[in-house]
Amino acid sequence: MRPFSYARASSLADAIRLLRGGAVAIAGGTDLLGLMKDGIAEPARLVDLTGLDGLRGWRRERGVGLRIGALTPLVDLENSDQLARLFPIARQALAGAATVQLRTMGTVGGNLLQRNRCWYFRSEAFPCWLKGGTRCFAFDGDNRYHAIVGAEECNAVAPSDLAPALIAYDATVTLRGPRGSRTIPLADLYVRPSGRERREHSIRSGEVLTEVLVPHGALQRSGAYLKAMDRKAWSFALVSVAAAARVREGKLRDVRIVLGGVAPVPWRVAEAERALDGRPLDDAAAARAADLLFADALPLKDNAYKIPLAKELVRRALRAIAA
Repeated sequence: MRPFSYARASSLADAIRLLRGGAVAIAGGTDLLGLMKDGIAEPARLVDLTGLDGLRGWRRERGVGLRIGALTPLVDLENSDQLARLFPIARQALAGAATVQLRTMGTVGGNLLQRNRCWYFRSEAFPCWLKGGTRCFAFDGDNRYHAIVGAEECNAVAPSDLAPALIAYDATVTLRGPRGSRTIPLADLYVRPSGRERREHSIRSGEVLTEVLVPHGALQRSGAYLKAMDRKAWSFALVSVAAAARVREGKLRDVRIVLGGVAPVPWRVAEAERALDGRPLDDAAAARAADLLFADALPLKDNAYKIPLAKELVRRALRAIAA
């Protein structure tokens, strides 16, 4: 591991000042420390955010929505019965996300900003495209867990369990940096690596993710999160599906379907959602939506199994919210 300096931020303004010059923020460190030990991340300085006030916990603001601080431990969202009644999909998404120890240390912001789990990216032995190399080794290598849709130069998949669930509820994130504050849709935090964009997130140098907001209107939706793993628990998703909609007289309105584990970003196709809007849900309608989600799929040699797996999860998630 490369030597680095350490600073503990006393305030958000102090954190933004300390993050200038290529320093890297750390909170739970469950992803970053692994990257550093593997030689993938080599920050010259770590800026500890754990002492910052006001970035932990969640609260509901009447007429505004659900605010979740970026430093909130994942286990706090999972264990809150009050939150489970208000926003049950959060518990569903986090229950199998990692071990209890990792969920206790890991934060909301860290989960949303974690790097991909591609073994070629995580290994020092492979100069993959995302790290500045000339090729994606997964393209003709071991690609069992890689993208089946939406990939260009990089076939890694977005790993966050929480992101699809939040995007299905139109969540936004607030970012604070040297140029002030900006709020963007959570979906826009994710970047499909291609061309000159050799990155996974749109967060700028020196910025801190401070909070997530689920808008008031979105909380009226029913939601479901399902995940397939290669073991029973505590593993990254082979495929995950977050579905949300308002249910009126057996029909779905305001439909959202967001998938994880299938693309370099949380995957959503507006046409698939429109195909369900205002119509009674049956298996044929669910199958039609699933087909639209994967109309442009280009599976690699080892991961075509993800397509039927994802389609079945979509069907089950839609059935769950319509029940």
